[in-house]
Amino acid sequence: MPSQLPRVEGLESRTLMAAGLPRPDHVVIVVEENHSYGQVLGPVVRPVPVVPKRQSTDPYIRALARRGASLTNARAETHPSQPNYLALFSGSTQGVTSDATPGEAFTTPNLGGELIGAGLTFAGYSESMPSVGFTGSEADGGLYARKHNPWVDFADVPASANRPFSDFPRPKDFAGLPTVSFVVPNQANDMHSGTVRAADDWLRRHLRRYVKWARRHNSLLILTWDEGGGDDNHIATVFAGAHVRRGPYDQPANHYDVLRTVEDLYDLPHAGASADARPITGVFV
Repeated sequence: MPSQLPRVEGLESRTLMAAGLPRPDHVVIVVEENHSYGQVLGPVVRPVPVVPKRQSTDPYIRALARRGASLTNARAETHPSQPNYLALFSGSTQGVTSDATPGEAFTTPNLGGELIGAGLTFAGYSESMPSVGFTGSEADGGLYARKHNPWVDFADVPASANRPFSDFPRPKDFAGLPTVSFVVPNQANDMHSGTVRAADDWLRRHLRRYVKWARRHNSLLILTWDEGGGDDNHIATVFAGAHVRRGPYDQPANHYDVLRTVEDLYDLPHAGASADARPITGVFV
């Protein structure tokens, strides 16, 4: 590999105790839909010097990957969408194998309940969801889909934490973000029914100011996908914000590893399979 390019990092040999991890004031997790790593980022994205001209022409998601930590070997658990969202949120697919609305609330551990139990805060922000605490399967002509909203399925996550994206804080209020929040664009803006370009533009419009703020204010963005294509289920996952070490990282990772990482940032218990997952520590300075 040419010497001017950074080495693709292997994280498995790195050891960092939970006490040595950064403790962000906030983590914002954005989940996109149904596209493989190659469809979103193409070849391995390597950091380049940041110049204004490139910022104006590079797709925003590629720019995030270049300026952050890009996991090049991440995989989703299964197909279709809903079990992957549940895995990311609770360390288990909860026995769900379809996108049908679950018949009853789950009572198993999950990230939202863990945060609240530790005296921290949680909220999920879903675009096109009509009201706080909404429990319907669809809204706004199907643009909102409950299958992409796992926190509504758990008994210990209050209805007040289930919020429309219109409630996401404005730039002047970013300091008041919950400890951990999820952002789920609607199905026209998350690559499910719309284009990659539409999703990229949506992310630039709605999260760019947060990401710039996060780098200076001890805050962290995690951008990931629910599932990829084919049997390998290869997905993109990007960390951006404060304390992030730029570069591509080839540690095998999945939604359980991402969940474990967030839990370890706040010394939380481990939900489901996250107890046996590997925290993604090497992406942090």
